[in-house]
Amino acid sequence: MRSYLDFEKSVAEFEAKVEELRTLAASGQAVTIGEEIAKLEAKANQALKDLYANLTPWQKALVARHPQRPHVRDYIGGLIEEFTPLAGDRKFGEDEAILGGFGRFRGEPVCVIGQEKGSSTEERLKHNFGMARPEGYRKAVRLMEMADRFGLPVITLVDTAGAYPGIGAEERGQAEAIARSTDACLALGVPNVAVVIGEGGSGGAIAIATANRVLMLEHAIYSVISPEGAASILWRDSSRAQDAATSMKITAQDLIKFGVIDRIVPEPPGGAHRDPQAMLDTLGEAVAQALGELRDLSPTEVREQRYAKFLAIGRTL
Repeated sequence: MRSYLDFEKSVAEFEAKVEELRTLAASGQAVTIGEEIAKLEAKANQALKDLYANLTPWQKALVARHPQRPHVRDYIGGLIEEFTPLAGDRKFGEDEAILGGFGRFRGEPVCVIGQEKGSSTEERLKHNFGMARPEGYRKAVRLMEMADRFGLPVITLVDTAGAYPGIGAEERGQAEAIARSTDACLALGVPNVAVVIGEGGSGGAIAIATANRVLMLEHAIYSVISPEGAASILWRDSSRAQDAATSMKITAQDLIKFGVIDRIVPEPPGGAHRDPQAMLDTLGEAVAQALGELRDLSPTEVREQRYAKFLAIGRTL
């Protein structure tokens, strides 16, 4: 069953009417309503396109968090062949919030790391809503170092509200683990491509997104803090999250202007959750192109390109 966001009410009404007419036609109570269904479908599709062509930053945040949006496991399952997951950081334990392992992307061996939020309540609890603990980032470091040792490109899929801020995580060195993961990204002598597929929240995201190429889905968000968190700090009122989202420049369209990301990956009309297969196909092409641009670089050139990219962010001269 499709889930609608509050601002999609007009589209929901059109599509509900379409389903009602289809049910009547299937039951034999209506015979000549095919043309009417086609007209309503066209209106619904156009309303969806018009709506998503003019989303506000806050509406994009809601789309990025949509419960039916494809998650890391969906992208791995659709893009990576022969995927073999690895677990544990070899220091403390396993963190289910970060999935990682090795497989083949279009026939080429790669390392894949991503933050999994989970789809059901049980899965969300298992994966801690995609919020990694220190052992998750240390596992990411272990995988990146292994990929570097064997000369395998690294693909990371970012989808987290942020690193887990619990007491246990802080006691086990959350900040240090994030810093070492970021450093491991920068030190890679192999190409790495990061994709923000949903939420890119704070250090929890940058820890695996410090890449040669940073791609971002059209309706994803990427920011140092959530709009609600920013509103609570600035105005002591989390209900002003919409104002914060607009001021923070969290959308792909804003971030590509600042040089924070390198490419916007178009989503199907209505968002990635409307047509997951189309999203998989589009993202696969974008990742393949990004890796192709880096294929002929030496390890030194790969590092220098990555350093230059991040040092240039924020420069005005």
